Amino acid sequence: MRCKKKQIFWLLLCAIPFGLQAQNSKSMSLKDAVSLVVSQSNEVKLANVKLSQSQLELEKLKQNQYPSAKISGQYLQLTKPSVDFAIPMSGSGNSLNVNHVLLGNLSVAMPVFSGFKLKNSIDAQTSMYESETYKLAQTKEQLALQVTEHFAQLYQTEQMISLFEENIKSATQRVTDFKNMMDNGLLARNDFLKAQLQQSNVEIALENAKKNRSIINYKLVKLLQLPNDTQITIDIDAIKKQIGSSIPTEINRSDLKSLEMQQLATEKGIQIAKGNYYPTVALTGGYVALDVQNFLTVTNAMNFGVVVSYDLAGIFKNKKEVSLAKNKAEQTQIAKAILNDKISEEIQASAENYSLSQKQAKVYASAVEQADENYRIVKDKYDNGLVNTNDLLEADVQQLQAKVNYALSQADVALKFYEMQFAKGNLVSSLTSTK
Repeated sequence: MRCKKKQIFWLLLCAIPFGLQAQNSKSMSLKDAVSLVVSQSNEVKLANVKLSQSQLELEKLKQNQYPSAKISGQYLQLTKPSVDFAIPMSGSGNSLNVNHVLLGNLSVAMPVFSGFKLKNSIDAQTSMYESETYKLAQTKEQLALQVTEHFAQLYQTEQMISLFEENIKSATQRVTDFKNMMDNGLLARNDFLKAQLQQSNVEIALENAKKNRSIINYKLVKLLQLPNDTQITIDIDAIKKQIGSSIPTEINRSDLKSLEMQQLATEKGIQIAKGNYYPTVALTGGYVALDVQNFLTVTNAMNFGVVVSYDLAGIFKNKKEVSLAKNKAEQTQIAKAILNDKISEEIQASAENYSLSQKQAKVYASAVEQADENYRIVKDKYDNGLVNTNDLLEADVQQLQAKVNYALSQADVALKFYEMQFAKGNLVSSLTSTK
């Protein structure tokens, strides 16, 4: 029985690694991720719903251009009414037996003039619809930037994990060698402890990097609407090819275009408010049928004409409406000027940051070569007893730090390149281009 339990235990233990590897691993380029996020994210879905709502509001306004038609009918059952006529009716006296009344009415009205309010309202809503279109495009730009940032962070953590794991191997071997030397009286115990401490520090850094990778991977998975157990691996070669592409020079900021459309809508709002100073004119026509039992029957009573209305009090009351509309238009104009300045600053800063990242990457590349050579020299001196353990461990730390800085700088160059495209409003188009 005990033997059987042991067999079950070992079977479960062997199955654990396979269960851990059951994660859904997905290799993905940045282009794939951006194409996915701009089509699947909840933010894009919400922006699409708002765009559909704006389109429906525009179609509803356009329907007001068409004539309105109403038809109504009434049937009234009466008690025994007393009907007296001032003029005597021959043959029936002055009283009638009326039990019910039938009334039918058909009316048609066609707006002709309303102070241009209808036309300006349609134009204003058209501008708001176009504004929502640009808002959708800007939402996609923002999401693409988020994906790019997560990709850069994920790549950085993966590179750090790789470097730490490599360093731990050499640190572990160093601890083993130092222990043998200490056991043989060739090394002081404190030097052995320093090597152990350095190994522990790298192990802590490794675990922290793994934790960060897990967090960033989960954020990216949720953003892309992928299963929670998906483990994303980055196709770095595809990203390097993209970085080498030409940098677009034109500015295509969707948020600025959206604000421009809002400004047009507020300017139309002023015209709509001024439209209250004008009268409204409409064509009207109708048909009436009436049947009062034993008294009156009316058929073919058609009517048509013109209806003119003018709100005299509105001349004085509407002044505040016009002022309010002008105030809204002024706010939008100022907001547009502020955004223009902000975009100029972002473009300038992104260009400077990209240039700096390229220079830093070159410096860090040289630093790696210098750190490698420095460690080689220090190691030779240590082996010949010319330097102490502190010098060797310090050279090792410098070498690791130089490699980490270089790995981080590679991702930073890519990120700054894409941030520069985002500042100009071309991030999604550049990443989803078929070229």
